[in-house]
Amino acid sequence: MGPRGPTLRRHLPRAPPGLRRRPLRDGVTVPRPRIVVVSGATATGKTALAVDLARALDGELVGADSVQLYDRLLIGSARPTEEELSGVPHHLLGALDLRAPYDAAKFIDDADRAIAGITSRGKTAIVVGGTGLYLRALVKGLATGIPADAGVRAELHARIAAGDAETLREMHREVAAVDPEYAARIHVTDPVRIVRALEVFAVSGLPLSEHHRRHAALGPRYEASWWCLEIERDALRARVVPRTREMLARGWVDEVRGILADGYEHDLKPLRSVGYAEVVAHLRGELPARALSTEIERATMSFAKRQRTWFRGEEGVEWLTLEAARERSRWDALSEWLQR
Repeated sequence: MGPRGPTLRRHLPRAPPGLRRRPLRDGVTVPRPRIVVVSGATATGKTALAVDLARALDGELVGADSVQLYDRLLIGSARPTEEELSGVPHHLLGALDLRAPYDAAKFIDDADRAIAGITSRGKTAIVVGGTGLYLRALVKGLATGIPADAGVRAELHARIAAGDAETLREMHREVAAVDPEYAARIHVTDPVRIVRALEVFAVSGLPLSEHHRRHAALGPRYEASWWCLEIERDALRARVVPRTREMLARGWVDEVRGILADGYEHDLKPLRSVGYAEVVAHLRGELPARALSTEIERATMSFAKRQRTWFRGEEGVEWLTLEAARERSRWDALSEWLQR
């Protein structure tokens, strides 16, 4: 049995009443807090940019990375070190036990509390990370009331279980036929999202993307200046390859070996994330050491592609190169927007 880690909730102040909704005052919607969001694919330089923004804007960081949340995943998650943070407070970082269940709804609760605490101190909340679902949920809310049918879902999962390697791809093509917008944003081997899309269409006759659109019409939870870093594929690969090798040299394999030695199951969700899954496979004798770095690099580039696809589907996102994101005029305009 692994040790029980602290929950995020213990580390965060309680959100003031009304933070999670937009209350009315004399018929007028109360303005939402303004936040800055720095997003993008893995290895694009999000954290370094966010740290510098926090220094310039007197801000604090709120992590939106579904792997960096966990307390034992340091090297492979590229969790920023204390030195890299340079004294900038960072919330939702390394406070969950590997067995702790976590999802977008819990992230909203924890991030709301963190943002409430930051704004109460007169600081700027800068949300940084690459988990698109978490960011969308925080800024725009989680869609509720979408139809579900456990029977239909069970049938779809049974079809997957009885099928072969081509079954999921075939089902992804079925999603593309009824909801091409959503199909373009999910991976062809993502059973959870493929099943959900087919289930929703079977039950409601409407594509899942249309349900999301109707939810979006309710308005955002926060006013956000949402930046997304873009980088050419070859330039990204030039960052991913040396970063992967440096992580392995720092002891990534030993990090995972220690986790498994402490009794944690190899198939825990955090250990199935990009990079960690390959290291686990290596330790289980399924992937030779000579192929480890190459496989992690391949998986990372594939993951980055899915992240870009996700963020391309988000409305209200400003795409910037890292150079453009560091322009002084842009930071001045951001500062003015925050002070309005």
